[in-house]
Amino acid sequence: MRLAVVAIGRLKAGPERILVERYLERSAPLARTLGFGVLDHIEIGESRAKRPAERKAEEAAAIAARCRDGAVVAFDERGASLTSTAFADRCAAWRDQGIGAVYFVIGGADGLDPAIRERADLVLSFGAATLPHQLVRILVVEQLYRSMTMLTGHPYHRA
Repeated sequence: MRLAVVAIGRLKAGPERILVERYLERSAPLARTLGFGVLDHIEIGESRAKRPAERKAEEAAAIAARCRDGAVVAFDERGASLTSTAFADRCAAWRDQGIGAVYFVIGGADGLDPAIRERADLVLSFGAATLPHQLVRILVVEQLYRSMTMLTGHPYHRA
C-alpha cells in the first residue's frame, strides 16, 4: 500500500525539513516489512490567487489530481482526534482491506477547501488550535513512523 503525505507549500531548508526527512528516512525500512511502500512526501506549490476561497479551490484541484485512487486523510482543526494506537490500527486496516494508497493531506495557510474535507475518508485534528502547516507536516510523518513502530512491535511507542 502506498502512503503519501500531500502538502501545500514547500518546506525551506531548516529544522522543519530536517525533522520531516529524518522521519521519512527512519520509516523506510519499517514500511517495507509492513507491506507499505516507502512513505512519499509530495509538496504542492501554494496558489497565487488573490482571494482565500480561490486559493483554496486551486489548491484543492492540485490535491485531487494527486489523490485519485485510495483513501484520503485530511488534517483540519475541526476533525476528529485519534490516539496513536487508533491511528496505527486504521492504517493497518486499510492495508489489510487491500486499499492501494492512503494520502495524508495538509492544507496551506488558508486551510483546506470544503471539497477536500468532503472527499476525505477521515478528517483528523491535532487539536482545536490552528497550527502552521509546517508543524502539522512534522506531526503527520512522526505519527506515521510511530504507527509503523507499533505495528512491528518496536519499543518507540510507550503507552
